[in-house]
Amino acid sequence: MYIGTTGIDGLHHIVYEVVDNSVDEALAGHCDRVDVVLEKNDIVRVTDNGRGIPVGIHQIEKVSALELVMTKLHAGGKFDKDSYRISGGLHGVGVSVVNALSSFCEAFVHRDGKVHYQKYKCGIPEEDVKVIGESDKRGTVIRFQADPTIFETTMYSFDILANRLRELAFLNKGITITLTDDRLSVPKTHEFKFEGGLREFVEHLNKNKIVLHDDPIYFLGQRDDVEIEVGIQYNDTFNESMFSFVNGINTREGGNHLIGFKAALTRIINEYFKKSKFAKKLDETLSGDDIREGLSAVLSVKVPEPQFEGQTKTKLGNPEVKAIVDSYCADQLTLFFETRPDVIQAILEKTVLAARARIAARQARELTRRKSFLESAGLPGKLADCSEKDPSKCEIFIVEGDSAGGSAKMGRDRTFQAILPLWGKMLNVEKTRIDKVIGNDKLQPIIASLGAGIGAEFDVSKLRYHKVIIMADADVDGSHIRTLLLTFFYRYMTTMLEGGFVYLAMPPLYKIAYEKKVFYAYDDDEKDKVLAESGKDPEKVAIQRYKGLGEMNPDQLWETTMDPFRRNIVQIKLDDAVEAEEIFTTLMGEQVEPRRLFIEENALSVSNLDV
Repeated sequence: MYIGTTGIDGLHHIVYEVVDNSVDEALAGHCDRVDVVLEKNDIVRVTDNGRGIPVGIHQIEKVSALELVMTKLHAGGKFDKDSYRISGGLHGVGVSVVNALSSFCEAFVHRDGKVHYQKYKCGIPEEDVKVIGESDKRGTVIRFQADPTIFETTMYSFDILANRLRELAFLNKGITITLTDDRLSVPKTHEFKFEGGLREFVEHLNKNKIVLHDDPIYFLGQRDDVEIEVGIQYNDTFNESMFSFVNGINTREGGNHLIGFKAALTRIINEYFKKSKFAKKLDETLSGDDIREGLSAVLSVKVPEPQFEGQTKTKLGNPEVKAIVDSYCADQLTLFFETRPDVIQAILEKTVLAARARIAARQARELTRRKSFLESAGLPGKLADCSEKDPSKCEIFIVEGDSAGGSAKMGRDRTFQAILPLWGKMLNVEKTRIDKVIGNDKLQPIIASLGAGIGAEFDVSKLRYHKVIIMADADVDGSHIRTLLLTFFYRYMTTMLEGGFVYLAMPPLYKIAYEKKVFYAYDDDEKDKVLAESGKDPEKVAIQRYKGLGEMNPDQLWETTMDPFRRNIVQIKLDDAVEAEEIFTTLMGEQVEPRRLFIEENALSVSNLDV
C-alpha cells in the first residue's frame, strides 16, 4: 500500500524512503552528505552525517525513540514541525515500512559520543537498543535486505538509483550524495554534488542540444513561507522538457505550483511580445505551447505543509501556492529580461516561429479532419481492424513491411487483434515541428488508427487499443523503426507511454527442427540451451535463422509472436523522464558527436546485430 508495488519500482522505492530521511536532515540544515552502498547479497547501506535518530526513551510509548521510528507508522521526526519545517515525506511512513519489508534491518546511530544499535527481523526488534561502542562521528546508518518473499526481485539497478540520487543532488545544492556498487569485482562509485542547483540541472537537460542563450535563467528566493527555485534555458528543438518538484518529490502530475509558473512565463513573455516588432507580423498572441517550445525548465518549491493529490499522490493541491509562484516568477522574469534584452529577443524569435507552425498545424488538422484522417470514422485502408469494441480487450500490431503485415493479418485472432502494416522509413519527429508531423503520410495512419489525437490534443481515454505492439524485424532496420516509433510516441503521445500501453513484440531468431518437432529460440543462449537439453543428433537438426518477420508463415507468426499465451512481449514504460529525454535527444537529435560517443560506449553490449 505504501510503496505502490512489489515489483522493481517498489524495490527501489524503499531505498528512496531511507535516503529521503537523510535529505530531510539536509533540508533542516543538519546534514551535507549521504552515502548509499549496494553490498553483496542484495543488501543496501545508507549513511548520513545528520544528527542521528534520537535514542532516548519516549515518554508515552516507554521505548527508545529509535525503536519507535523504526517500527511504528507516522512516528518520524518529520511530523514535528520544530524538527523539520520542510519535509519530503509523502506518507510519513519512511524507514518503518522499509524495516517491515526487509528480511533484516540494522540501525546504527552515532550520537552523543556513542554508537547505538538495534537489529530487526521482518520489522520486529530482536533486542532493545544498546550501546556497542564509542564514536566521534554523528549520523545514522541504516542497513537492510529486502525480503525476497515479498518482492518479485531483490536485484537493484545501479542506473535507476543513480538517476534518482543525481536528481536529489540537483534539487539540494551543496549536498554530496554517493552511490557505490560493491557487488562488482571492481567496485564503482558515482558522486553527485551540484553547487549550482537547478542552474546545473537545466544545463544537464540541454547538454546535447544547441542552446539559445549560454547562461540559464536562474532564481532562488522565498515568498510567504514558500521557497522557490527555478532554472530555465531554451534550446533549438521543438519540444519542451519541464520538471517540477515539491520538497524533493517529483510531481509528475504537476499541480498548482506548475500552473503558477506556466501562467507567469506565458504572461510575461506575451507582454514583451506585444511591445516587439514581431507583434505586427502575427495576428494573435503567443500561446503557452508556443512559449514552451524548446524550453528546458525545472521548478522546485518547498512548502511547509504540502497537500498531495492525484492518482499517484504526486500532484500539489495547495491552492495558495499557485498565486505565490505566479507573482514571484513574474517579478523575477521581468527583472531578468530587463537586464538581458538579448535573451528575450532570442526567445521571441523562437516562439514566433513556433506560433506560425502552430497555425500551420491547425490548418493541417482541419484539412486532415475534413479528409477524415484523424477521425475514427475514416480509418486508414491498410488497417485490418478487430471486431471487439472494448479498448481494454483490444490490441494493435504496428508491423514493419507489407509482407509481414500480410502474414500477421492471416495469422491473427480477428476478434481482438488489429494489424497496421507500415511501409518505408518514417519521419524522425525529433527534428520536425508538429505541422510536418501531422501532414506526414507515414504517421497519419498511426494517428488515425489509435484515434486519440496528437500532441496537446492527445486524449489517452480515447485510445482504441490498450495494447499498442510494435512488431519489427530483429535487425538494424527493425531497431531503427522501433526507435522512430518510440520517439514519436514519446514526443506526441506521452501519456500512452506513462500508462504502459506500448509494447515491443519479441519474434524468435531461430527455428530449430528435429525430426517432426519444431522449437523456437529467441536468442543465441536459448538456441544453445535447446540443443544441449534435447540431446539431439546434430546431423539431424535443421536450424533456420530468421532474417525478418516476412519469412514466417501465418501459423508460425501466430504461435511465436502473437498468441497471448505463448508470445514474449516487452512493456515500455516511462519511469525516468530525465533519462528518457537525454536518450532520445542523444539518439535522434541534431548533434552527431553525442550519438557517436554513445555508440562507442555501448558497442560491446550489442547482440543480434545483422551486418
